[in-house]
Amino acid sequence: MSAYDLYLRALPHVATYQWDHTVKALDFLRQAIDRDPDFASALARAAYCHAVLDAIGRVEDRQENRRMGIDLARRALHVGGDDAVALAYVAHVLGYFNEDIDAAIAIVDRSTALNPSGAYGWRFSGFQRLFAGQCELAIQHFEQSLRLSPREAGWSQRTGIAIAQFFSGRREAAVTTLLQALQENPTYPLANRFLASCYAHMGRIDEAREVIARLRAVTPLVIPEETNYRIPEHRELFLSGLRLTLDDRAR
Repeated sequence: MSAYDLYLRALPHVATYQWDHTVKALDFLRQAIDRDPDFASALARAAYCHAVLDAIGRVEDRQENRRMGIDLARRALHVGGDDAVALAYVAHVLGYFNEDIDAAIAIVDRSTALNPSGAYGWRFSGFQRLFAGQCELAIQHFEQSLRLSPREAGWSQRTGIAIAQFFSGRREAAVTTLLQALQENPTYPLANRFLASCYAHMGRIDEAREVIARLRAVTPLVIPEETNYRIPEHRELFLSGLRLTLDDRAR
């Protein structure tokens, strides 16, 4: 098979946020890269798979996984400076792994400038704004992504919108939006973690613990060792809610 054939075989498995599918996607993408080392979109999506594996929370060596993801992203950036898809995925990987957020935003802005109709670019732009603490702009970009691809499952964008609502103090709205996202992808770890944290801050501890129980069926990682959110208050809000779910005194 050609590199492009292998790349196409990987695509259905890339963004499921399920371990087996992500490993399968990475295998196809590595084969594609072996055949064409300068295939920017394959490099960028392989980098993204490493971010997904980290988010699922089952990698044995997180630092090595992070190094591999960043290396693939930088290779994609080097060879794919005009590839809007590659740039969007590169930006997300660098932002996710806590590289320079201003650089990540500049990269994703180039992606949306090259292809303003690409829903993926606005989705990843939303996450970079979310990481930077620009909540209202993040919501605008997630909504733009949903408008551009209305038939595509929007659980990722809806989770991003909900996180922005949560950080902005709109907890009831965040719960509603997270529940919508989880209807589309019940195993998405990020949505489950934020729903649990939001419930805990609302005093709904039993419901928060039910969410954590479902999360444990997907990943052993309940409280991340580090987060992508650059605003200290946002990080503490998220993590403190998760800590409440594990505190026997919280009733």
